[in-house]
Amino acid sequence: MIMIRVALPFHLRTLARVEREVTVEVAAPVTLHAVLDAVEASYPVLRGTIRDHVTQKRRPFLRVYACEEDFSNVPPDTPLPEEVVSGKEPLSIIGAIAGG
Repeated sequence: MIMIRVALPFHLRTLARVEREVTVEVAAPVTLHAVLDAVEASYPVLRGTIRDHVTQKRRPFLRVYACEEDFSNVPPDTPLPEEVVSGKEPLSIIGAIAGG
């Protein structure tokens, strides 16, 4: 199992009652889908807040970044960068802001 760091936005941290960053165990290969499954398993209160319960699609106003690269629209089974897998960088879930 591989320990992955995940940075959560304020509203999800409040729901889960955690600090800015959590760690979850993920089996290889480390993909976005695997990490989100682990987050939801470790913090059941977050089920349905990051992804839709039925379709498993990311919620529209949340974005996912790895190594400052937007992973929000990549296929969920795409392997995450080595920096995230090694624990050097967190996978960041960010609340999107709309407006001008």
